[in-house]
Amino acid sequence: MNVDQITKNIIKPRVAFHTLGCKLNFSETATISRDFDENRFERVNFDLPAEVYVINTCSVTENADKRFKGLVAKVLKQNPKAFVAAVGCYAQLQPEELAAVDGVDLVLGATEKFKLIDYLDDLTKKTTGAIHSCEISSANYYESSYSLGDRTRAFLKVQGWLRL
Repeated sequence: MNVDQITKNIIKPRVAFHTLGCKLNFSETATISRDFDENRFERVNFDLPAEVYVINTCSVTENADKRFKGLVAKVLKQNPKAFVAAVGCYAQLQPEELAAVDGVDLVLGATEKFKLIDYLDDLTKKTTGAIHSCEISSANYYESSYSLGDRTRAFLKVQGWLRL
């Protein structure tokens, strides 16, 4: 079912975001969520039923794989037909592992995570997660990020490139 069909059936598809990890991930989640036009999507709390769930992953936290799998199981209990997307560090470093998790439909690496909205024309559940990722050395551009209003402090992503 595509987004336009859902929009006709239930006003707007609902989207929910969850962030694991560092302050940078929070600023990136906030930036990604701003791409979800209020006229096309309704943003809801992660604990509520939604048609799309986005999990910004972390590879440094202990038990990252268990936390991710637990979140996927949780959202599928809320809506078994929900479209689940994984972005972030863990999605970049272990895309095959995340795509193999039952219920994951899409895994976006470092160069693709800010293009998430472009991948959501078809929200049909997949048997295995589609992976759109590149080698980290190919991620050679900067995407500005900031969070404002989602947290008690505003965060700004500052990234430098070292050239030898």
